[in-house]
This record gives sequence, C-alpha cells and structure tokens, in this order.
Amino acid sequence: MSITLYDYFKQAAHRLPDEAHRVLNTLLTAGKMNKEDLSLMSTTKRAVLDHILFQLYALGLVGISTEGKSKMCDITGLGKDYLGIIKEKAV
Repeated sequence: MSITLYDYFKQAAHRLPDEAHRVLNTLLTAGKMNKEDLSLMSTTKRAVLDHILFQLYALGLVGISTEGKSKMCDITGLGKDYLGIIKEKAV
C-alpha cells in the first residue's frame, strides 16, 4: 500500500491534539522562540508542551536547538507544508 505525503498529513491531523496545531501556528506567526514563550503564546500548559514538542519533532514538523541554556523551537519547512495542507482541508 502506498500513501502520499498529502494523505499522510491529513491523517496525522486527526491524531495530533489541538495543542499541537496551536504550537505550530504560533511558531509560524511569531517565529523561533524558547519553550517558556511558546507555552505562553500558544496557551499550552508547560507540562503538555514538552509532550507536544516531542511528537512534532519526531514528525519533523518542529526543530529544536540549544542557545545557551534555552531550548529554542522553530517550525520546519515540512511543518509549514503540513499547516498549508491542514488549512486547505478546512476550507
């Protein structure tokens, strides 16, 4: 069985929690930021944010880097493509 990336993203959208989409949209609009700011801006509890970021990182939708003592999060090109497909589906 073969599945396209488009179909994979559409199916993944049903499996990810709403917080994941808030995090991705926040990173898309506000850009790279640390976890504390991301938690506040996306209205996602800090404990939940770590779990969400692990999922998004594993899917390749978010990149995480270290700057000093902070973990910086940024949306990847694949993450932008994912949001484009999800928004297209909603229209």
